[in-house]
Amino acid sequence: MTPTRAPAGQRLPGTGTYPWPVFSPRGPSARELARQALSSVERGYDLLAPKFDDTPFRTPDGVLDATAGALGPLGPFGRGLDVCCGTGAGLRVLAPLCQGPVTGVDFSAGMLAQARSAHPGARWVRADARALPFAEAFDLAVSFGALGHFLPAERPALFAGIHRALRPGGIFAFPVGPRPPVTSRLYWALLGFDLAMRVRNAVWRPPFVMYYRTCALPALRDDLTAAGFTVTTVPLTAVPLTTPGGPGNGGPGYRLVLARRAGGSPPSGLL
Repeated sequence: MTPTRAPAGQRLPGTGTYPWPVFSPRGPSARELARQALSSVERGYDLLAPKFDDTPFRTPDGVLDATAGALGPLGPFGRGLDVCCGTGAGLRVLAPLCQGPVTGVDFSAGMLAQARSAHPGARWVRADARALPFAEAFDLAVSFGALGHFLPAERPALFAGIHRALRPGGIFAFPVGPRPPVTSRLYWALLGFDLAMRVRNAVWRPPFVMYYRTCALPALRDDLTAAGFTVTTVPLTAVPLTTPGGPGNGGPGYRLVLARRAGGSPPSGLL
């Protein structure tokens, strides 16, 4: 069945995505995006922060809701952490699952200001995710759409910090999309984006690290295992059909990576 079309610039109900490859009228202009892309990652997100939620860069609500649904049987959890929280979209997952306080961490002051305004009841911490200032403080950690900002050589420090931040038996969860087939437009679009970013970073400073093709699931699994996690994955079958990469959009759809720190009592769903 063909999905219902929404007016240009409006989101499809319940998906958090735009029906066309254009931004909302409230989103950033081409000039603003160019200025962001020529900045550092931190400065770029400071500039984008006020309009970030009106772009397709924000994780779709359908993916967030499917993640929450998959984690539900493994809970309830105590304290929750959103790694690279941005404007706080991950609170949609953590808030109903965690009985204790919820914390978001990001290094962009602009993104944290937006998150603090939208979710004043949560705790917001400005820090580099490669050097998280936590030790055995959380039972559940999540991250959405941020791994492409870390070069493969930086992932060991990132995952080691998350492992350290979790209590024994705690879980680090994040969704991953399928690799699009080489015959798809999405495959060539992502390849073209990554090539453009590599050229940009070769000729312009400061670098802006954002690559879509450096986060293959086997490599992520190896890095998580090396950091001390036990890794499993489950399909996110509840991701809406209209979400790019979801079921019916060329591939097996999204999966949820569940990385558990050893020790303690694992949630019943992982026994």
